[in-house]
Amino acid sequence: MEGVGGAFRLADFDRLGLSNLNRLRAGVHEVGLEKSMLCARRMYELDPYLDIDIHRGGINEQNIADFFGADEHGQGLDLLIEECDTPWVKVAAREHARSRGVPVLMDTNDRGVLDIERFDLEPDRPLFHGRIGATTGADVRDLDRDEALRFLLDVVDEQRLSPAMRDALTRVGNTLSSWPQLASGVMLGAALVTDTARRILLGEPIPSGRHSIDLEALVPAPEFVPVPHGAGL
Repeated sequence: MEGVGGAFRLADFDRLGLSNLNRLRAGVHEVGLEKSMLCARRMYELDPYLDIDIHRGGINEQNIADFFGADEHGQGLDLLIEECDTPWVKVAAREHARSRGVPVLMDTNDRGVLDIERFDLEPDRPLFHGRIGATTGADVRDLDRDEALRFLLDVVDEQRLSPAMRDALTRVGNTLSSWPQLASGVMLGAALVTDTARRILLGEPIPSGRHSIDLEALVPAPEFVPVPHGAGL
């Protein structure tokens, strides 16, 4: 909508489900549609002249180099926005971005966390601000569910999670299929990523770092005491 870029590369293997409709601009008539195609359709409705390359199967070891590499015009990625839950993709994408000097942005909906990694300015910068040490993509390729969750908690810093998110994580796989996400958090993250992407692409020296726009902290309810899960009413 803001015209930040003229060419995009989208990668997602998933399809729209009913549980996505609380945060994606889609309707029940689009359930089952590939998310990458849904995203491209919305983008073309805004600007039919966009150049959009779609990787419908997501990112994998066979296509990740092509995803970053030069197209028929000799143009590679200028900026990577990474928003996924797969540990291998998160790490491997940053390894490729760092080797090519591509900055990376990542939004975490909980507490409005935005991560900026300026590999274009810091070619030796550790991944995830050093939070995973020397861990490589190969190290996280075959993690089981619990190991993957532990890795993701290390990446986002479990101590900074909201009480609601910490409670939800204890129930994922039991009473919850995944961690909670809402349209308000997604839209906030989109605004943070878009504004930062525009400024980086225009040449502003935005430094690497982690920032948080916590709406509950900005509009606090000091007297509010959450009802514990399972408590009777």
